[in-house]
Amino acid sequence: MFFLNPVERLVAEVHYQLPEKWRKKSRTAWSDPNRANAEVDSFLEGPSFDRDGNLYFVDIPFGRIFKLAPDGNCDLVCQYDGWPNGLKIHKDGRIFICDYKAGLILLDEKRGVVEPLLASRNSEAWKGLNDLVFAADGTLYFTDQGQTGMHDPTGRLFRLDPNGKLDLLLGTIPSPNGLALNMKENRLFLSVTRQNAVWRCPIMTDGTMSKVGTYIQLSGGHGGPDGMALDEEDAVIVCQLGVGVWRFDSDGMPTHLITGRVGHHLTNVCYGGKDNKTLFITEADTGTILKVDMPVAGKTMYSHA
Repeated sequence: MFFLNPVERLVAEVHYQLPEKWRKKSRTAWSDPNRANAEVDSFLEGPSFDRDGNLYFVDIPFGRIFKLAPDGNCDLVCQYDGWPNGLKIHKDGRIFICDYKAGLILLDEKRGVVEPLLASRNSEAWKGLNDLVFAADGTLYFTDQGQTGMHDPTGRLFRLDPNGKLDLLLGTIPSPNGLALNMKENRLFLSVTRQNAVWRCPIMTDGTMSKVGTYIQLSGGHGGPDGMALDEEDAVIVCQLGVGVWRFDSDGMPTHLITGRVGHHLTNVCYGGKDNKTLFITEADTGTILKVDMPVAGKTMYSHA
């Protein structure tokens, strides 16, 4: 990755850390292949705010969904037999989750349970769903990553329209991960983890995609780009494991690099706080939520539309 202008460095401070009562290190069926048989006590992902300022986030290896209130109190909303990853909130309040094991599911917070929405496609199991984003009309885009990579470029990108119609948009992706839509929503940005790249996916007027290509080519790090967000200036915010969180302007040039006060694996991001200008970041290694003030407000999420 080459750039001419200096990049402003920011440091994200600790907002919240999982307490010891939720930390019991062990090996799990998820962590063995994904964390090289290491014992883990958490792996945080999927941050998303509701309209009341509650921050939801997930813990993949232990199937846990948490809710962090504005006053700092955190509740374990649900624990189940699954591996939740991406989480987004519908404007009607429904909480959608991409679960690596269970598919696309909904959280029933009142009962503390999850329910299947799309457990399979045409009777075929998913590879392993990863992340999702809503468009302004309620269309849902989500990624099916599994263990794909450069050795097996068969990861997939799907679209679920508000009427329930499911379409496969791309099926040749070497590890599709995070998603972000530009302000006009005629372009989707896609983290392609094992290629260490962000793809630009133009959305045609009929909803299909054409002329998909590499928008940003990263280098280094420990696992490539992960979660993403967008701000009101069409800048893309990209988590790169082992490096930090990048802000790339509307031309794809880096303007800011954020590192954490703790940890080295910044996995996903969302905007919130006053004026929607605070970026909240999940840090997987230390079970921490970080926060940092950004120069531009984030794009308004569908949940707040």
